[in-house]
Amino acid sequence: MEPTPERSQHIVLVGLSGTGKSAIATRLGRHLGCSVLDTDRMVERRAGATVADVFARDGEAAFRQAERIALLDALAGPAAVIATGGGVVLDAGNRRDIGDSATVVWLRADPAELAERLTGSREARPLLAGDAAAALRRLDAERSPLYAEVADVVVDTTGRAPAEVLAAVLEEIGSMR
Repeated sequence: MEPTPERSQHIVLVGLSGTGKSAIATRLGRHLGCSVLDTDRMVERRAGATVADVFARDGEAAFRQAERIALLDALAGPAAVIATGGGVVLDAGNRRDIGDSATVVWLRADPAELAERLTGSREARPLLAGDAAAALRRLDAERSPLYAEVADVVVDTTGRAPAEVLAAVLEEIGSMR
């Protein structure tokens, strides 16, 4: 899919937890000289609570609504690299909006490696509670078609250091222009 000038304004990173969306967004924003936004952090600032606390206190539906508002706010602002939560693609409106107004990069990785990466993480991930490896396999099966639907670029992060992923993302988005 060829980006139009309007779609080139933002770069949105999608993918499962642990694929490196936040880390790559920071590096990509620094490289491109633009702002970096993280929809999970935006939700947390507005809620005055962590994502896990919002899930526990208000439920997933309330979190998804807050996530939608954060995404729309991010897309309405100046050019930015936007790191999204792994489930942002569950909402058809989100898929439409990011597809219409951004170049979308799907960071993909093997669920077994993601489980290893997230072992010992201090950030609570409500949808990965219990058997994180099994949850990641299930989420990968459920969400991969949705990520594929919105993705302009797919970069596999399995076995790659952040610098390698950044280089691959830059190469892929550069080839679109």
